[in-house]
Amino acid sequence: MTRVTFPGHIHIVDAISQVKSAVNALRTAPVIGFDTETRPTFKRGDRHTVALLQLSTDDDAFLFRLNMTGIPAPLKELIEDDSIIKVGLSTTDDFNQLTRVCDIHPAGFVELQQLVKQFQISDMSLQKIYAILFEQKISKGQQLTNWEAQYLTEGQQSYAAIDAWACLKIYQFLQSGAFIPEESPYWHELIEEK
Repeated sequence: MTRVTFPGHIHIVDAISQVKSAVNALRTAPVIGFDTETRPTFKRGDRHTVALLQLSTDDDAFLFRLNMTGIPAPLKELIEDDSIIKVGLSTTDDFNQLTRVCDIHPAGFVELQQLVKQFQISDMSLQKIYAILFEQKISKGQQLTNWEAQYLTEGQQSYAAIDAWACLKIYQFLQSGAFIPEESPYWHELIEEK
């Protein structure tokens, strides 16, 4: 199984002055992929606030470094805009993290874990859903890295961009009608397991 690579441009947004132009670019897309990253904790009782918010179009991924900028008004307005479709996975967890940064009321979101059930996909992880649909593997090697580091490595940037972009690609593929569960090579394996 080939590994997924992000085919577009990655934009790091680490200053408040960059937020408005990034949001304006995102607003031109009909649908946006969404994800967040939080620095992992390895000690019981420790908790970090969300460090990164990723929003992706087909060609551009914007990595908003919330640990450096917070959630400025243009970004907050985009997240709360119900006229712009944003697609994510396990969004309730992301929303809980975001509300710790500021008073925010996300709207216009599609939860992939709900959507894939309509296509008889029971796996709930982004990695497994993407593999079922596209027969490609999303690497999770960067997941437990420090998202609050002064500079994000190329590996971190790629991982973060792919997570948001993959949500968008899954949504587009399912909405296109191109996925027929009974014709998936994974479908027969699931039937045999039942």
